[in-house]
This record gives sequence, C-alpha cells and structure tokens, in this order.
Amino acid sequence: MIYPYKGVTPEIDESAYIADYVTISGDVKIGKESSVWFQTVIRGDVAPTMIGDRVNIQDLCCLHQSPGKPLIIEDGVTVGHSVTLHSAIIRKNALIGMNSTILDGAEIGEGAFIGAGSLVPPGKVIPPGMMAFGRPAKVIRNVSEDDRKDMDRIQREYVEKARLYKETPPVSR
Repeated sequence: MIYPYKGVTPEIDESAYIADYVTISGDVKIGKESSVWFQTVIRGDVAPTMIGDRVNIQDLCCLHQSPGKPLIIEDGVTVGHSVTLHSAIIRKNALIGMNSTILDGAEIGEGAFIGAGSLVPPGKVIPPGMMAFGRPAKVIRNVSEDDRKDMDRIQREYVEKARLYKETPPVSR
C-alpha cells in the first residue's frame, strides 16, 4: 500500500519492484531497479527517506526517522531481512546483515559490511570498506575480496529477481 501523508506521496521509479504487503508512506523516494520485499514498512511521515538505485530492502524491514533527521540509503545497498534503519546514512554498496539495527545519526561507510544481528548505536561511524559486528557493533576487519564479490553477487541477484517478479503476476489460491 502506498499512502500519501500531509499531501506528500511516495515517489517510486517505475523500474522499481514493490512486493505485496509492503507499506510505504509520505516523503519517500525509491530509485531505479530498487526492490522492496514482502511485509516491509517504509514511513516518511517524520522526515524524508531517500533510497537510491539498485537497492534491495529485504523482507520484514522497518525504515523510519526522527524529526529533522532523514534516512539516506545510497546506490547499490543491500538491506537484509528484518533490519531496522532509523535516521541513518548508508553509503554506496554497503551491506546491512539480517536482523541488524542502525540508529539515528549512524553512518555506514561505502562498501562496509554490517554482520547479522548487529546494533550500530546513535552517531557511530563505520568506515568505508570495513566489516563490523556485534551489539554494539565494532569494526573487526577489512572487507575481503571474497566478501566484496559476495556483496556484488547479492546486489546483482536482487536486481534480477525483482525483474522476474515484475514480469510474472502472482497466482491466487
């Protein structure tokens, strides 16, 4: 469902894929070839949410903001299942692992990898190209070449998966 809020309707590029049972409201922009998967909620009713190109927001995510603090997700980002993002900045080609939480003012650097189940506290900066893990998240090492290849593979597969879902209508039972 797409909901206008205070006269602002989400802007979703026509090439993006929005799965069934997704809720998007207010000041939200979603770029080219991005995908938002089943039962995700993206609310732009407090501040803007900006999602770049070729971003995949996987099932059961929750994206929101605090007053005056937008949520910014740059191009090529992977957001794993059941992630909460709140008024953070996620730089290009980063990966946020399943069931992680990224809080207000945190910044995830370009190409960084946040391990599954991590908590990035308010204001924490994860440098570009680093892997961080834990509750609270701590940098543990550089993203390896194998990590980078896997991150690129996931991003490519979600662009293709979204294209296939868009081409095939659902079957009712």
